[in-house]
Amino acid sequence: MSVNIDRRTVPAGTDDYVAEAWELKETIHEREGVLKQRRDFFTDAYRRSTVHCIFTDHESTTLAGFVTVRRDGYILFLAVDPDCRGEGIGKQLVGTVVSDHRSVTCHARTTNENALQFYEHLGFEITRRIDNYYEDGGDAYYLKLNTDVGLTDKLADFVRR
Repeated sequence: MSVNIDRRTVPAGTDDYVAEAWELKETIHEREGVLKQRRDFFTDAYRRSTVHCIFTDHESTTLAGFVTVRRDGYILFLAVDPDCRGEGIGKQLVGTVVSDHRSVTCHARTTNENALQFYEHLGFEITRRIDNYYEDGGDAYYLKLNTDVGLTDKLADFVRR
């Protein structure tokens, strides 16, 4: 059985798929202890951002991952279903952001090794540490995608596949 991949973009100001994104975020939170945002914070940020979604399964109805991004290229949330990791979904999502923005940045918990390894693999660099960044007192790293043209071109090309 082949798997369909369906990419959808939700423009800022709407909340299409917000319930599905919340459920995916909560699944990750329960399994890994990350993505600890409150629902009202999450939905407000979701509605104010452009959201790129990837749906998979035989009918393209299962949300496999999403990224919410502000107009300035700042990634607010990036989530990939743990059962779909390793399939390039995260790279595709970040590649979409890269193809739309000159600069791409984000924060990641200092304890979120999976996220930090993923971002480092894509060429993000830690520019600073911020103590007590998160509502629960957790620390964060501020990351910026290296502006090496070859790397950003590779990510943007990955989206076009």
